[in-house]
Parts: sequence; structure tokens; C-alpha cells
Amino acid sequence: MNMAMIHVHLSTPPATEDLAILQSQLHSDVQLTIGDLPNPAQFEILVNGRPTPQELSASPHLHTVIIPWAGVPDVTAQRLHESPHIQLHNLHHNAPIVAEGMLMLLLGVARLAVPFDRALRQGDWRPRYQKPAPAQLLAGKTAVILGYGAIGQRLAQLCHALGMIVHATRRSISSPMTENGIVIHPAETLHNLLPQANALLICLPHTPETDGLLGAAELALLPPRAILVNAGRAAIVNEAALYEALASGQLHGAGLDVWYNYPQDEAARERTFPGERPFHQLDNVLLSPHRTGLVAETEPLRLAALAELLNAAAEGNPLPNAIDLTRGY
Repeated sequence: MNMAMIHVHLSTPPATEDLAILQSQLHSDVQLTIGDLPNPAQFEILVNGRPTPQELSASPHLHTVIIPWAGVPDVTAQRLHESPHIQLHNLHHNAPIVAEGMLMLLLGVARLAVPFDRALRQGDWRPRYQKPAPAQLLAGKTAVILGYGAIGQRLAQLCHALGMIVHATRRSISSPMTENGIVIHPAETLHNLLPQANALLICLPHTPETDGLLGAAELALLPPRAILVNAGRAAIVNEAALYEALASGQLHGAGLDVWYNYPQDEAARERTFPGERPFHQLDNVLLSPHRTGLVAETEPLRLAALAELLNAAAEGNPLPNAIDLTRGY
């Protein structure tokens, strides 16, 4: 192992206890500066999801930026495009967390858990006697997962364990392949897969290629009573088309963790509806406030993943999770 001193700057000071956890997992050859830019700035790695132009130009030794979460903010991609000598990486610590969250949304929508719960809290037992039963069985149905990355792979195995037939799309392949019982297809075969998708599960990043990927025409290809779950980005699905498909009953339902409107400041957190359309009025939508990646274990896993990248740099090894800015992920 070839160890070398590596200088790292964390733009946002972690909580005291989180900093202690991070430092306990770092090699002694990783030297941290935290908060305001040091003077002189000599860091080689910058940990910041949205680095400013000043931070990107402060150190003549900077060669790597680490986004300390999953995903790539648009502003970060734009700024790194202008600095091609700087490598960009992010963290994949949230794959099992988000996959479990998407499974929760899928099951909740399939079994109409929220409207049934709401009715019984009012003493209303009528859903028990509704015929035909509106809930759905997932075993034997087909799940189509858009995006077979870290999250998609975990989710595929969970769906497979439920007895579902699982197909997935991956941009980096040119012909179908089978892996651990999952049939993986090139991304351009999407329209051939949609008619099979009793459950359409979106794990894609938001890029120019995926923006508006699913509109009214694509949703119309889904079989009757299909379920849509989105934990990628809202803009992948056209809002008006999704709302109409849900309100009309074309879709059985949707579990949505990503949205078209977000609070713009702290004061707005108590009064911001998540879309221009009234999704909150639909009983067949399970609304989640962009929290499938947040559980009690999230922060320890995130810190461990960050330490893994920084230790790899100190050991002279290639850093995992490199971002290809031409693809956007």
C-alpha cells in the first residue's frame, strides 16, 4: 500500500459527533480543513456538493471534488464542465435505503394502504367489503426498473424476492443480458418494455436525455392498473400527463418521492404543495417528501462512504463513483 499525505477541505462543518465519526475512520494521512477556505489553500480534494467558483479556483492543487451525497446538482455539473482538469465523484451509500423506500411505496400503493388506513381511522369499514377487491397482488406481475445502477440493482433483487418478473434498463449495454435472474435491456428498448410493466420503477438520474422521458404517450403504453414509483427525479415524468393518468384511473396508483415543487425557504416548508396539479387530492397516490434516502442509519453510512473515498485517495487507489459529465451521472 503506497500511502501519501492527502489534503482535503470540507466546505460545510459537520456536527461535532459526525466529525468525530468521520475522523475515526480516516487514515492518518488524510488531513482535513473545515469551513472557511484556508489561506493559503493547498487542498487536493474538495468535499462540497455545490462548490463555488472561488472554491474551485482557490487551490492550485485541487484535482477532485466529492459530492457528499448521491446525485449531481445541475449547478455543479455546469461548473465542473468549465474545469475539465477536476474529477467529480459522489457517494452511493443510499442504495439499500432508497431501494427499501421504493419497495415501501410500491407495496403501499398496490395494497391501497393509505386510503384504507384513513377510512378505518374514521370508523369506516366499507373498504373491507368492497368487491372486486381494489388491492393488487405483486407476485407473478412484471416490474420494469428504469436505471440499473446501485439503487436499481438492489430494488431488482427485492422485487425478485417478492416473486415478480423483473426487467431493467441500462444505458451502457447494446443487447439484452440476464444477471441474477434479472433481464437487463438497452435503454432504447423502453417503448417495448412499457406494455409489460405492471410496476414501473424509476431510478434514473435527471439528465437532458431523461428530462420528460415519460409523457402521455409513454404512460398510455402501460397495461391497465399499472403502478408507477418514482424516486429518481420528478422531471423525468411529465406532470400533467401523470396527473391525468392517475385522476382518470388509467394507472392503479403512484408512489412519488420526488416532486415538481419544493419549498424555496424555511418559512415555506409548511405551505408548499408538491406540484402544480393537486396530487394531494388523489387517493391513489402515496406522497413522500423526498425522504426515501433518509433513515436513522443514513448519516453513519454516508460518513463511512466518504471515508472510503478519502482513504482510497491516500492509498493512491482510483476513487470509486466517478461522474461522467457527458452523461450527467
